[in-house]
Amino acid sequence: MITSLLIANRGEIACRVIRTARRMGIRTVAVYSDADAKALHVRMADEAVHIGPSPARESYLRGEVMIEAAKATGAEAIHPGYGFLSENADFAQAVIDAGLIWVGPKPVSIRAMGLKDAAKKLMAEAGVPVTPGYLGEDQDPKRLRKEADTIGYPVLIKAVAGGGGKGMRKVDRAEDFDDALESCKREATSSFGNDVVLLEKWIESPRHIEVQVFGDSHGNVVHLFERDCSLQRRHQKVIEEAPAPGMDAETREAVCCAAVRAAQAVSYESAGTIEFIADASEGLRADRVWFMEMNTRLQVEHPVTEEITGQDLVLWQLVVASGHELPKRQDELSISGHAIEARLYAEDPAKGFLPSVGKLDFFQFDKEGVRIDTGFEKGDEITPFYDPMIAKLITHAPTRAKSIGKMISAINHSRIWPLKTNAHFLMNAVGHPEFVTGDIDTGFIARFEDRLISREDAHPNLWRTAARTFVERFNVSPLAGFRLNAAAGCRVTLTHDGETRTVDIASDDPFSIARAEWEGDSLLLFMFGSGYKFDLPGRGGVVAGHGVHDGEIEAPMPGKVTAVDVAAGDKVAKGQRLLTLEAMKMEHALTAPFDGIVAELTATAGAQVSEGQILVKVEADA
Repeated sequence: MITSLLIANRGEIACRVIRTARRMGIRTVAVYSDADAKALHVRMADEAVHIGPSPARESYLRGEVMIEAAKATGAEAIHPGYGFLSENADFAQAVIDAGLIWVGPKPVSIRAMGLKDAAKKLMAEAGVPVTPGYLGEDQDPKRLRKEADTIGYPVLIKAVAGGGGKGMRKVDRAEDFDDALESCKREATSSFGNDVVLLEKWIESPRHIEVQVFGDSHGNVVHLFERDCSLQRRHQKVIEEAPAPGMDAETREAVCCAAVRAAQAVSYESAGTIEFIADASEGLRADRVWFMEMNTRLQVEHPVTEEITGQDLVLWQLVVASGHELPKRQDELSISGHAIEARLYAEDPAKGFLPSVGKLDFFQFDKEGVRIDTGFEKGDEITPFYDPMIAKLITHAPTRAKSIGKMISAINHSRIWPLKTNAHFLMNAVGHPEFVTGDIDTGFIARFEDRLISREDAHPNLWRTAARTFVERFNVSPLAGFRLNAAAGCRVTLTHDGETRTVDIASDDPFSIARAEWEGDSLLLFMFGSGYKFDLPGRGGVVAGHGVHDGEIEAPMPGKVTAVDVAAGDKVAKGQRLLTLEAMKMEHALTAPFDGIVAELTATAGAQVSEGQILVKVEADA
């Protein structure tokens, strides 16, 4: 069995691997960039090695540095986690050639399934149904446009080396194809160093169904059932669950067996996921499920599979990498209950899901009955260099309805400040009537986005709760903002988010479920996954964030301007894209806040910009 392990990754997955390794008595070695010098995974590991500057391409994507770190620390094996180098066949081979153990599939299997076009051809030859589309080598934009016209809109453009929702664009109209292709290729080049794309017919009412497979070096391959990952935004999974709602036994058997055949076709070892797209317009049926791609690594959403099967998939990886057979046979695996995972991101849904960076002054969860997988603790810093996911909330219960109830409670009791998160968005999603009934597809979030994003301003009851909490905190009347009325109650003047109100409170005010925390003399109330800050006039303060101020469009975070779509003097409409900023591995469109004219333009394509830098100024039409 492996006795020492280097984790060539960071954040949540590094911490996840370290926890299992520790239980197995395996010594762990972490790696870290400048930005991660004080990160949780560094604190948890037995040893840590600095590997370079903060940008991933100068640290976590440098395979030779990982191998040098493993040798220097005496680590026997390297676990790649997910993302970064996890599906890099050349890195996997280099690890093996260095005499180290690679905790993952064989390099030949990674190569066979790594490029989506080649993988689909291989699966078709193996008798696995694939979605109709274009897999040709001719990448001339005119040829791609012609093929898209032939397939019929809507079509999906996908980077052949893509993953994690990056390098994908849905195109609804022929006139939008060229712009979408250019954007897709640009993102693919930035993320994967490969701008080759394929085209797929867009399936109406699509469900994203994937099957967890596992193989060993003795020829054994099993599946650990399916997951439903249909709730996605910009092709990035947001909420996952297992088993898939509405999946009957016959369809499950057909899909899972097809996944096993796919893994066997490439002599697969270790953890892998076979992704399918299903036309759910008539429910889940085996004859309307098609192969999309294979992820030759452990998935972000693997915890829901662990919860319903009772298996530790990281332990399985380490056992298989050590040369042993799979811990369980197929007939020893079964489904128990229902599990849901929600990905908590440091981002602001109200501002186009722009990432939020900074220090986590509050980062708390009620963990009873809920699994929290994270790479952060209170006081840690969220930087602009990496993916903005800060935690995964996982619930498991005997039924889907009870698992949903647990998730809503878990989100409601989260306390995160001052960073913006998508917690309220997640709560709205899992509590939506169509999600509750299982009536979902990959268009769910796009259809209901406005409703899911909506976060009510502080309710009057919340203002009264804040007023009462201040009175109880300070317990004296002369403080600024207080005016006693009578024994039955009092009047308190408060400020919140730039608004000032005088609030009457009484002894019989309704009870609030909000949870209170103090930040100096400022009161923080947390409810439904959101935080609300209250102050007494003259005490505390309000922190302004970057964004839009009187038509001044500021960079919400450090990044690179990849495209500028307007010029000074142009007339623009509200919501029109002005420029594109690349940060935290994603492209973010900055749009006009209202109809007007571009009065000033300081941004240029290719320029690196800092947080708060003014990029464009729009003046309203006279």
